[in-house]
Amino acid sequence: MSGCWSHIFRKTLCVIGGTVTDRTARTGIVDVARRAGVSVSTVSQVLGGNRPVSAATRARVLAAIEELDYRPHPGARSMRSQTTETVALIVPDITNPFYPLVAAGMQDVLMPAGYMLSIIDATVPIRNVSDALRHTLARRVDGVVIASYGLSAADEKLLATSDARVVALGRDLRGLEADTVESDDIGGIRSIVDHLIEQGRRRIAFIGGEEDADPSQLRLTGYADAIAGGGASVEAAGQVFTAFTREGGMRGVELLLERGGDIDAIVCANDLIAIGAMQSLAERGIDVPGTIAVTGYDDIEAASLISPTLTTVDNPAREIGRACARLLLERLSGTVGDTNRRVTLSNRLIVRQSSTARP
Repeated sequence: MSGCWSHIFRKTLCVIGGTVTDRTARTGIVDVARRAGVSVSTVSQVLGGNRPVSAATRARVLAAIEELDYRPHPGARSMRSQTTETVALIVPDITNPFYPLVAAGMQDVLMPAGYMLSIIDATVPIRNVSDALRHTLARRVDGVVIASYGLSAADEKLLATSDARVVALGRDLRGLEADTVESDDIGGIRSIVDHLIEQGRRRIAFIGGEEDADPSQLRLTGYADAIAGGGASVEAAGQVFTAFTREGGMRGVELLLERGGDIDAIVCANDLIAIGAMQSLAERGIDVPGTIAVTGYDDIEAASLISPTLTTVDNPAREIGRACARLLLERLSGTVGDTNRRVTLSNRLIVRQSSTARP
């Protein structure tokens, strides 16, 4: 038998190595050091991120922290290290179900290391990413994950002059010491279009989100590449840009139908757009997938709950969040060099009812 049931201040019976021990004290940094086989100062360096620690040593310390459920006192740590022990995540729209999953993944990694996560929605109440960035950096956070788009040259200059470590989600921040985490957007959309062609679709349209957003452009590239490689019988039946929302999908269908021409499939840049597109088609009496197939991207929970269920690409949001947090903690610990790093996560096609072959 093994295990330990504990609260912050409690009398605890723990079975360790077959011996029952009685402990009344709160787990401390000495316990972490003993479990990890390192000095107390090494544990402090891992927690504070102010001196280089090898990756292997850091991993042992973090494992010990998790095993012992150690929670360092945030005020004392901040005073010693002159840090805030806070990481910020800036997102373009917190109502998009993809971003809460990214945040959950970040917390999986940050909380055991003693860091707090602050989520900044670039749409409320400040209405633009530049204000969100200034607001975030003014709070002297230790690190920033930027999942939003629309950064200006002035924004990038502000980041370059700040003390915060930076990770970009799905985009490059040129001229900055910033790591990047992405999934294979181009390949993911290619797999969608290839699937539609296999299902006999030949006039395939595209609805993107905001036109200047990196995900829109990357997914448009995947769409265009697959159309070009689909053979002479496959045509691009139009492309429009709206917003990464359900309303954006409804507007996208309206724009495509106003242009006229035959469409037998619509590739949408995310699931919310696809759900809106399906709603708009249903309101017009257009059958999905009988007349027009519809596909999404992200595989949010609603994709498997609507009718017909949505063919999409599984974009691993939680693992993306974990990767962002790991890169930030490595930067904060000083264990990596100045070279910008890029982590690309794979995704997979999920075929459901919205794209099946015509009966």
